[in-house]
Amino acid sequence: MNTPILVTGGTGTLGRYVVGRLREKGSEIRVLTRTPRPPADGVTYVAGDLATGDGAAAAVEGIGTIVHLAGTQKGDDVKARHLMAAAARAGAEHVVYISVVGADRTPVKSAIDRAMFGYVAAKRAAEEIVAASGVPYSTLRATQFHELAFQAVAAMAKLPVVFAPGGTSMQPIAADEVAARLVELALGEPQGLVADMGGPRIHSFAGLARSYLRATGRRRPIVSVPAPGAAARAFRAGANLTPEHAVGHQTWEDFLTQRLAI
Repeated sequence: MNTPILVTGGTGTLGRYVVGRLREKGSEIRVLTRTPRPPADGVTYVAGDLATGDGAAAAVEGIGTIVHLAGTQKGDDVKARHLMAAAARAGAEHVVYISVVGADRTPVKSAIDRAMFGYVAAKRAAEEIVAASGVPYSTLRATQFHELAFQAVAAMAKLPVVFAPGGTSMQPIAADEVAARLVELALGEPQGLVADMGGPRIHSFAGLARSYLRATGRRRPIVSVPAPGAAARAFRAGANLTPEHAVGHQTWEDFLTQRLAI
């Protein structure tokens, strides 16, 4: 019997793709979730909360490889600390971590930076925790997923005026394409920090909003407002982009067409 692979965040946008692809490869999967669930389709669930560390030890017991995807707007460093401590004690052999492009290039120092880009700083801190844990690791930085960019512009389009971060661009990529790379890493040997993954095209945030409005037949004025702070300046300078690693295939336009057809 294969040693189970633990996936944290296995019920999220990215996690569902990763779990599905691992199952296609014949892997036995254990998913750490805050809500208890019965086993299904070769996947077992263990209840726990990485924000507190509850259930982490049980989740990693008997696990060789961990794919750490659990993430929120706050506290990813805390989650990584709890998980990696448990993984090191359990003798885990490989952890695969998903981070964000620009985590190492975005200064988050002021209160304004922390309020708007604290998640980037937490991702960077989590990278360092994973690397220092003593557990062999592979860390992948990816650009924003199409799915999350869609959620952002759809929420903004509900307002009478769309306020877009002025001068800020994005390089959206399909979550399933990132999942495919994570599965490749999980089934291979630890590689440390690997090459970034970015979507095929770079778009201004205003451009993403404009295409969404056009596709949904809505009319809204779009006002570009540059965000304050050093982190926002870094984003305007392209810290969150990786044009040299534009390896994604699905374009934003293709994703938008498919998503709105559902």
